[in-house]
Amino acid sequence: MVIRSIFVLALLALTAFPASALTQLQASVDSNPLMEGETLVLTVIADDDLNSGKLDTSALLKDFIVGRTSISRSKKIMNFDASNETRWQVLLSPKSAGNILIPAFTIDGVSSNPISLSVLKAGSQPQQMQNIFMRASLSNDEAYVGQMLTYTVKLYLALELQRGVLNAPDLSGAQIKQLGEDSDSTEIVNGRRYRVIERNYSIIADQAGELNIVGASFAGDVLVQSRRSGAMFSFNESKPTQTKAPDIKVHIKPIPADYHGEWLVSDLVMLKEDWPDTAVEYNIGDPITRTITLLASNADETSLPEIKLATPTALKTYPEKAQRNTFLRDNQMVAQLTQTTAIVATSGGTYTLPEVKVPWWNPHLNKQQFATLPARTITIKGAVAAEPSQQATPQQAAATTTTAGFWPWLSLIFAILWLVTLMLWLNARKQNSRVTAAKPFTANPASSSTFAELKAACDAKQPTRVLNSLTRHYTELYQQPMSLNQIGLTDEFMQNCIAMLQKSAYSQSKTDAQTQANSIDYNKLVNIVKAARPMQSRHSHSALSQLNP
Repeated sequence: MVIRSIFVLALLALTAFPASALTQLQASVDSNPLMEGETLVLTVIADDDLNSGKLDTSALLKDFIVGRTSISRSKKIMNFDASNETRWQVLLSPKSAGNILIPAFTIDGVSSNPISLSVLKAGSQPQQMQNIFMRASLSNDEAYVGQMLTYTVKLYLALELQRGVLNAPDLSGAQIKQLGEDSDSTEIVNGRRYRVIERNYSIIADQAGELNIVGASFAGDVLVQSRRSGAMFSFNESKPTQTKAPDIKVHIKPIPADYHGEWLVSDLVMLKEDWPDTAVEYNIGDPITRTITLLASNADETSLPEIKLATPTALKTYPEKAQRNTFLRDNQMVAQLTQTTAIVATSGGTYTLPEVKVPWWNPHLNKQQFATLPARTITIKGAVAAEPSQQATPQQAAATTTTAGFWPWLSLIFAILWLVTLMLWLNARKQNSRVTAAKPFTANPASSSTFAELKAACDAKQPTRVLNSLTRHYTELYQQPMSLNQIGLTDEFMQNCIAMLQKSAYSQSKTDAQTQANSIDYNKLVNIVKAARPMQSRHSHSALSQLNP
């Protein structure tokens, strides 16, 4: 019982002691002196468990850029003696070179000692003494508006990287985009091995003048060896750090006054053309797929102009949406634009696809050049489109002078010729009546097999079948070969419908083809074809007479 009472009294005595109060505040830095542009870590240690807001660092804003602040707490018990510790670590970057005083900090009446910091000018310390630094370079010292510049930044690390963020350079009046993925390698600088993280950016200036590029920057944590007071062994400790690449200025030149055409500046521009085969003869209605590719070295895909194609009126074109992309080839950025077009001939003949020419500016030669595709001639097999008939122009009656002696003879000759013409006309009329009676046109075209085939194709909503059925049905109806172009002239809706059918049939995009196919009014098309009638007599004015005067 006595022993138990003594133990309780001892325990009460221990718990009766007041909590430890702040008695000491220490401040230190991890680097002194240091280089301009480098960072240091200010560590403030209090021997008590304090609230994180107790440390006021606002006095540092005058001479430093204050970065991230980390806080940690620890507690030690030795021989029934408990002690607490609160540790602040503040990342600082001096604003200028020279001697800077880190002021004393005060918490609950306890103050730290001030620290005199020496910041050396950049370049006065060899790079092999630096644990982390950055280099940056630009592909050209000057450039034109719209010309791609490659900005390369390298981060050199002599310490183990725990985490970090590499930030892009800052600039205005230009477009910037990261190129590809980061590369990770090692380099030896002045005998010291560094881990090197490299990143590339493309920069395209939008306006002429001086372009200021604020260097890329890095902020993160590295592992450093540390030994706290009272500890027997050293250990790795996470230390916040940051660095920045030097700023770069580049002169941007305007578009030359003697340049003509849509502006494109590149090291090299090429045009390529792809055809489905080597044939030079095609049939009416057959789609001819033409693919033109525009390639530009050291350029961005957004800088490439649209390819403008001119074709004869007898060739209908159905272009797909142009495809753009940028890729890396032999350490050069290459921009590519691919334009695919379906060409459909509406009548036979020989046609020339004009030369394709794209202007561009060579910054190395400082002159305008052209990427070209030569003209191409193709032959379309089938009926040649009929030329509009030319009306005979009445000849002005020549002023003649005749004597009365010749008039009776002339009258006799004209009378004989008139009688002969009348007899020939009567004979031809009789023969034509017999031919018409022997070979009449179909009274009801809707009952023909070609119409049934057309209706089945429309019910299935198959554009290619519909187009083929149309030509077969109208050829049977008019008793002569009929092209899609001629069929379209019989009705305005028919003409628009044929154009939509062709666009759907020859589109390389399945989505676009299906959209076009579903937008066609097949029922109306069938009704128009059903109501179509051929020419019944010489005196009826049909669409066929307009097509074949």
